Amino acid sequence: MSSSSALQGVTGLILAGGRASRMQQVDKGLQQLNQKSLTAHVIARLEAQVGQLAINANRHLSDYAHFGFPVWPDLGADPAAQDAGDFKGPLAGLETGLTHCSTPYLLTVPCDSPFLPRDLAQRLMTALQLHDADIAVACTGPVDQVRLQPVFCLMSVSMLAQLQSYLQSGGRKMDGWYGKAAVVKVHFRNEAEFRNINTLEELQACAGLQGDQ
Repeated sequence: MSSSSALQGVTGLILAGGRASRMQQVDKGLQQLNQKSLTAHVIARLEAQVGQLAINANRHLSDYAHFGFPVWPDLGADPAAQDAGDFKGPLAGLETGLTHCSTPYLLTVPCDSPFLPRDLAQRLMTALQLHDADIAVACTGPVDQVRLQPVFCLMSVSMLAQLQSYLQSGGRKMDGWYGKAAVVKVHFRNEAEFRNINTLEELQACAGLQGDQ
């Protein structure tokens, strides 16, 4: 099967379920950049790359539902427990996505990266198939200082059991759950495409840049 046809078997999941602690705990995915929400920018870049699309969110679910895609809150989400420190972070969204996913593959991206590559899914799938891997993860930077972009990853839904085992052991690191999985790193030259917006100041600094063009 070609990587192009295989992309119809990919569900893209936009991770918007975080606490946004560095953005005064506003709902980051709904913040505006050039008159469009960050989530809308991500949708504009990702929708054509995958067969299905969904959003992982834990607040303002009706607002996210207006985008027209399924909205999946974290499994058993308990805001009080999260405030107490029992917060799984992006891995909670990943677990949710793998649980609900009806396609063979899941591709995750964060809601705060409005400039993500338009060929992200294609390149990750090509590498996954070529190396017969379980997970393909994006990386950037010079060859001798490669930096993983672990939230940008494509994986087989068969990885759910391994992820759940890692979470049950107390693991919370996004790239720490790979374990014995076959992982392939895919290098992207343009690191700016992976720029994420963590603060309101960074959001203001990006005004005028076009996330969906």
